[in-house]
Amino acid sequence: MRIRDLDEATFHERYGCDRFTATVLGNRLGYVVEHMCAQLLTTAFSPILRDFYDFAATVAGAPQRGYPTPAVSNSIILFTGTMTDSVRNTIEEYGPDRLEAGDVIVANDPYRTGTHVNDVLFIKPVFSDGAVAAFVSLKAHQLDMGGAVPGGFSTAKLNVYENGLVLSPRALFKAGDPVQETFTLIFDNVRFGDLLLPDMLTMCANLDLGERLITESIERYGVGALHGAIDYVCDSSAERIADALETVPDGDYTGEAALDADGAADDEQYRVAVRITKRGRRAEVDLSGSSRQARTCINGTELDAKTTVGVALKLLLDPHTPFTSGTIRPVDIVLPEGTIVSARPPDGAVFLYWEGTQVLLTALLRAFAGPLAGRAVAGDSGSANLHSGFGVHPDGIPWASVGQCGGEQGPYGATDAGDAETFSICCYQGNGLAPAIESTEHDFPVVVLRRELVPDTGGRGFHRGGASVVKDSLWFAPTMHNCISLRFREPSGFGVNGGGSGATGGVWIWEAEGEPMVEGRPVAPDGYRDATPITGRLDPATNAPSADGEYVWFGRQPTWQTPPGSLLRFLNNGGGGWGDPMTRDPERVKNDVRDGYVTIEGAVRDYGVVVIGDPESDPEGLRIDDEATARLRSG
Repeated sequence: MRIRDLDEATFHERYGCDRFTATVLGNRLGYVVEHMCAQLLTTAFSPILRDFYDFAATVAGAPQRGYPTPAVSNSIILFTGTMTDSVRNTIEEYGPDRLEAGDVIVANDPYRTGTHVNDVLFIKPVFSDGAVAAFVSLKAHQLDMGGAVPGGFSTAKLNVYENGLVLSPRALFKAGDPVQETFTLIFDNVRFGDLLLPDMLTMCANLDLGERLITESIERYGVGALHGAIDYVCDSSAERIADALETVPDGDYTGEAALDADGAADDEQYRVAVRITKRGRRAEVDLSGSSRQARTCINGTELDAKTTVGVALKLLLDPHTPFTSGTIRPVDIVLPEGTIVSARPPDGAVFLYWEGTQVLLTALLRAFAGPLAGRAVAGDSGSANLHSGFGVHPDGIPWASVGQCGGEQGPYGATDAGDAETFSICCYQGNGLAPAIESTEHDFPVVVLRRELVPDTGGRGFHRGGASVVKDSLWFAPTMHNCISLRFREPSGFGVNGGGSGATGGVWIWEAEGEPMVEGRPVAPDGYRDATPITGRLDPATNAPSADGEYVWFGRQPTWQTPPGSLLRFLNNGGGGWGDPMTRDPERVKNDVRDGYVTIEGAVRDYGVVVIGDPESDPEGLRIDDEATARLRSG
């Protein structure tokens, strides 16, 4: 029987409270995680937290109830599904009987908690009448967790021993007091401790906030009502996904996508193959045809794969309700060990987990594109396109810029709802915040020369895909660069429902002693001949992006060292289009030309629309040649 059809007596028997109370508490739990995140965002110290929003919060139920997770924050999506399992894994290994009021338990092992070692999970139990009633948790990226590379961002690490410090489940605070051994273990191994320590203490303070808010709810409604509301929210989430699956035609559907290479060599692409068997209100997602785990740290774990399946279901079938541990209850996942998205230690190193799981999301979107038809979602830029830069200030203090000067702002794919966003954050699963350029330039020896769209790069369609974004940064000090862009061999922004694919991009460096100047101002170069390509599918004669060009492998150097005055350029992939481009309203195409998304030549080639005028000198004076357009479209 559906939850909505339960009479009041049956509802109360199942959930221990009335329907109104369950709804109020369910919303209250969502408020708790959002309040924790809002406070952390405004009090964090390191740029990866305060500027990028690289953290998430959850509330989980008691151990004896199976750790159900009814509330996941609307923050970075990559953490959502892993946290529904990682709290259980961490507490079960630590021992639920050892917990006391005031404890904070931490862990960061990817194979136990998902994501990567820099994402430390902080868990605080909430007690009622001497028993654990719930948990509040935060998972947040720490700027560094040791390992071979400052900050950890590298495509070259070969095993877990090079990857960074692994924290098995342990107490950071015990009964409210700091555990010196844990603090010492962490800070004996990490760089940038002056930022990590206040960040960690801030996270613990926000756990205190979550604990207080949950305790207030228990005092008002009772622990039984809280537990019932948790079950109600998770059951409702599972029921909504089952309802949504029922609208998808029964059948077997397949999809595939690939990473360009790993950091060991360019002789092997890593493919994720998806087979979806959908029957009635359930589905099976089989990943058995996926590539083996990579030789370097571009792998993910089964917890990350599980998250991605849940994200695909929410994105495609139920985007308007919260993510919970009930989200993938109607889905079975078949996943052998040792693949690119289910790596095992020690050689299946996990750091750039979001790259492999984003490939999995692309494969899922492709698999669902056929049965969903008009409801399909086109592909996005496909990669987080992260950049991390490291150096030393003149006073000898090291600095680290992470996720600020690469291709982190990029396009999404179009849907039946309309044109896609161009300046979104990262990729579908990496939704953070766009760091303020002024803050970046204040903190680091860099100037961002431009961050702008590139015309004719978004997938054509009745609804247009987001355009590629080019970002140029000029570095004034010696800098070590790690550039993480792994989706250029083939377009990631695939079109759906008759739409076209977006263009592919690349990454380049111009090394120069002194700033490139024009009329006293720094300026970005126009061509690519003088550039050193880092990666992309490029024309070998010009180094420019080309669909027919040769792939340039990103791993030729583990890191890129540049002298002062060097310029770094990221150009990410364009998003895919939705629907037949020849049915797009000519007025919308004219506006695309006016706004710089499409050139006059592109309007003719891709949309069959003849636009007359000069978009540079007189953008509002553009007009459509109706007769020429009619001839083009009828031909």
